[in-house]
Amino acid sequence: MRVWLRTWGCRANAYDTAQVDARLRRAGAVVVERAEDADVAILNSCAVTAEAVADLRQGARRAARERPGLRTIVMGCAAALDDGTLAALPGVQAVVAGGDVAAVAAVLGLPRDDHPAARQAEARATLRVQDGCDEHCTFCATTLARGANRSRPVAALVDEAARLAEHHPEIVLTGIHVGTYGRDIATSLGALLETLVVRVPGVRFRLASVEATELCDRLVALLRDGGDRVAPYVHAPLQSGSDPVLRRMGRHWYTAAAYARAIERLTAGRAVFGLGADVITGFPGESDADHAATIALVQALPFTHLHVFPWSPRPGTAATKLGDVPPAAASRTRAAELRALGAAKGAAYAEGRAGGTADVVVVRGGADPGGITEDYLSVSCAEPAARRTRFAARLDVRPDGRLVAHPR
Repeated sequence: MRVWLRTWGCRANAYDTAQVDARLRRAGAVVVERAEDADVAILNSCAVTAEAVADLRQGARRAARERPGLRTIVMGCAAALDDGTLAALPGVQAVVAGGDVAAVAAVLGLPRDDHPAARQAEARATLRVQDGCDEHCTFCATTLARGANRSRPVAALVDEAARLAEHHPEIVLTGIHVGTYGRDIATSLGALLETLVVRVPGVRFRLASVEATELCDRLVALLRDGGDRVAPYVHAPLQSGSDPVLRRMGRHWYTAAAYARAIERLTAGRAVFGLGADVITGFPGESDADHAATIALVQALPFTHLHVFPWSPRPGTAATKLGDVPPAAASRTRAAELRALGAAKGAAYAEGRAGGTADVVVVRGGADPGGITEDYLSVSCAEPAARRTRFAARLDVRPDGRLVAHPR
């Protein structure tokens, strides 16, 4: 059996795809690079935006055209919310809700196999520590798709991380609502990360998206002073810098000021620290003044990159009933302004890193090797470097602004 895999969305989805990939290979299947070479396509879907779902549908139709007779399985968040539209796409054999890897394997007739992948396709491994979310953000369909928070046992995560560390120099901890890890099993994300650092030596750990106000003292200490074991980086969803908009979004657990205090506590006095955020524009009720508040907050905080996107109404979410939606043109203009601000702040930060040192994980080998620094900057490698290796570097900058990592 020849199988083509494609993933949309977040690192939690990437983790689930990696588990499907591992089961396929252990069962003797061949994973191919193109749909036209496959017998089966497995499409792991995202439901965050309408654009992501539309791209999924287009991808399924294209694959069916390129490979007549192709059998397609759709999994992931959009699959969990399917109203029959995905099931009706050409060639779709099954729609599997969420990240149910066992259900995908059952559709394919694979033998039962619950062993997690010890090696993933990406240079940096992903470790999903929990699934689901107990919050109810009014714009979010992911909670509907993934259900309540469910934390994985510490022992299982330590064992999986140790296996991944044999092949990957960095492990990214991910999930749907990572900051709530452990609430259901009497532990915490900070305690887990401390345990992983002690029990799994050598590898660099990185947190994926985590709420700024959910960073406990233990996590802050590790992120600020974790040496070469914990990357000084966090992607902390902001969504808006306006308190009225945050309330309409259902993000009741912080205000713009609380977010700012959490970030300042994390980054104060640190010259090297990567900080990303998600921001939504054009949310129902967002005014010019609300947008100005978001701009002011972004300007005030040391962001190194932003993920900005206009609000997209998702079926079944409360935001679709709020009304007072800004014109689409205004939403796009606001998004463009924030993206430009984020790009300028990121470029200034990267320029300031020139002449300094970095801890580089090589994510691209070959004739043009490149890597990722501890603070999540993309760099070119000045000398040949093998993918999945790690080295201490001195950073320089090319005339085009690209950072270059020279081995120290």
